[in-house]
Amino acid sequence: MEQASKVFPVYGEKCLFNGMIVPENGRAALADADLLAIMALSRECDRREGILFRQGKGHFQMPTAGHETVAAIAPHLRPGDYVYPHYRDRALLLALGTPLTEIALSYFAKQGSSSSGRQMPNHFSDRVRNVVSVASPTGIQCLPAAGTSWGCSLADNDGITLCLVGEAAIRQGEFYEAWCFAVQEHVPLVLVVEDNGYGISTPTARMNPLRLGTLAGRIFRVDGRDVEEVRKYSSALITSARLGGGPAILWLEMDRLLSHTSTDDHRIYRNETEISAMSRRDPILLLKEKLLAAGTLDIPTWNKTAAEISSKVEAEYRAAELAAEPDPLSAEQHTFSSNQLPSKRPLLPSDRPWTLVAAFQHTLHDLLQNDCRVLLLGEDIEDPKGGVFGLTKGLSTAFPGRVRNAPLAEATITGVAAGVAIAGLKPIFELQFIDFAGPAFNQIANQIATLRWRTAGQWKCPLVLYAPCGGYLPAGGPWHSQTNEGLFTHMPGLKIAVPSTPADAAALLRAAVAGDDPVLLLLPKHLFRVSSSERCDWPIRFGEAVVRRRGRDVTIVAWGNCVQIALVAAQKLEKSGILAEVLDLRSLVPCDWTLIRDSVSRTGRLVVVQEDARTSSFGQAIVCELVRRPECWDLFAAPPQLVSRDDVHIGFNPILERAVLPGISHVEAAVRLTMGY
Repeated sequence: MEQASKVFPVYGEKCLFNGMIVPENGRAALADADLLAIMALSRECDRREGILFRQGKGHFQMPTAGHETVAAIAPHLRPGDYVYPHYRDRALLLALGTPLTEIALSYFAKQGSSSSGRQMPNHFSDRVRNVVSVASPTGIQCLPAAGTSWGCSLADNDGITLCLVGEAAIRQGEFYEAWCFAVQEHVPLVLVVEDNGYGISTPTARMNPLRLGTLAGRIFRVDGRDVEEVRKYSSALITSARLGGGPAILWLEMDRLLSHTSTDDHRIYRNETEISAMSRRDPILLLKEKLLAAGTLDIPTWNKTAAEISSKVEAEYRAAELAAEPDPLSAEQHTFSSNQLPSKRPLLPSDRPWTLVAAFQHTLHDLLQNDCRVLLLGEDIEDPKGGVFGLTKGLSTAFPGRVRNAPLAEATITGVAAGVAIAGLKPIFELQFIDFAGPAFNQIANQIATLRWRTAGQWKCPLVLYAPCGGYLPAGGPWHSQTNEGLFTHMPGLKIAVPSTPADAAALLRAAVAGDDPVLLLLPKHLFRVSSSERCDWPIRFGEAVVRRRGRDVTIVAWGNCVQIALVAAQKLEKSGILAEVLDLRSLVPCDWTLIRDSVSRTGRLVVVQEDARTSSFGQAIVCELVRRPECWDLFAAPPQLVSRDDVHIGFNPILERAVLPGISHVEAAVRLTMGY
């Protein structure tokens, strides 16, 4: 393959120092002398940060020494490409044009940094240059990178995605899922494995997948200490990916010249012989000696450049040290976007009753038809099956290529959803049962829910994950009968809704797609085939509960399957003269605390009904939230009650299921307890 042109996008300062001319808003050739200067700049940042840490002026340091040759990849990237970096890739960011000011501000976690002080050092992010924010869990970037790459290919542009990862991290299962998905979809993804031989203190030679022979495909193993090798192979693989050649792995063998972090001392597990040998393979030393030998660099010029680098770094870090600290009041900002609404038009035709499945399917069809960015992915969702519950029946036929079967891999579904959303599409992805969300937990909790917050709103991840949930169907057993909302309501940055009617399912789906945040829709399976003529012609905003039944004596709060149980219980209680008010939350996060409080202020009593397990559940959170507020405490005429599944699993035999799930009689008993009889 021909080597790509030696140009790269830069948007930063003019002429950081002699020898590296960076024109503002232009492109610059990256000669070896310029590359050496960038690598030296990154190394000087390491030195300065080490000094500052020892002086007690920095909180933490993550050295990048030995990994600087990744800067040679930058010339082959274009505006529109995406980069998912490793935390040792400072030199790459500097080569892409990320200002040194940002690097310094991020070290001190200052307000003016890309994360507004929310991220650790070296958790790089640069929205202007499409450098996607680093999350700490190792290997977590691989699946979103595959998703972004897929999104670019679906958009039919020539953008590629570059994902860099340490070799120790690729023992994470998500790396293999990302590689499989990339190969399956033939996406323009270049994975760069930075193999420095260690996972903190653990030598990785005997655990290395490449050496174990467990990796297959287009894998290119090169000396990552040699700038020319990195440049040549990255050029070839990026060019190939851009021209439709599919994904590839560039395996760079390099050295980590310093300790893992400032809390580590590599002299404990490395002997002097190894450390000395690594120092002789220092890529900056090797490149400098090459240029001196070729006569393209002389000692006086280099000394002058090095002095200017040192002076520049010292000045930038000194200014960053004096920069403004984060405002404590800003910590709660950027968890969510503004609460957007879809267009105000009828959500469902009024020509017939609707089931939840039909309403959801109809709404998906409408969204696909009216927004070319909408994309569906899930297990078994293509025709002829159309999903195990028929939620997507007919959609892959009507919209070929935009409704796709996923592999049996929940982490892939959620990680790819994140990457597709980052690329600008509107993913509506299905988890077949919420009970099987365990493999997806890492992506949901650590990537999807945190992206907006950890970048102070610079990056966002608007997507919809929907999943059938709940019991009250025969023979579900422990792993087809859970709701699990308590697991997810604990994650800041994730909106969660549980509809109880077809109209609400349609309205909440529209609200989720119209918004700018990640949303989890839990769809109660027990209600899938229940027909309803209820109309909801206006959009629902997340955080808006509804009164399903008016009453004066007690407030019953429920959602999902339990709304139906609460309503039947209220009807039976009315025969005893007890008028219960039933609230359907619909949206759990955000929650309509105002409506709950107003109802309790009228009734003086509260019963919460849920089918999730009791301890640390959302039902407990409602009770706790109401009783902790001084303005609410005096409203109660009796202690609030929680009707819930106890902390036990749900058995397969219907007798065992009925034994643990809340029933109508349990709600009646709780209400009578609050009434004092």
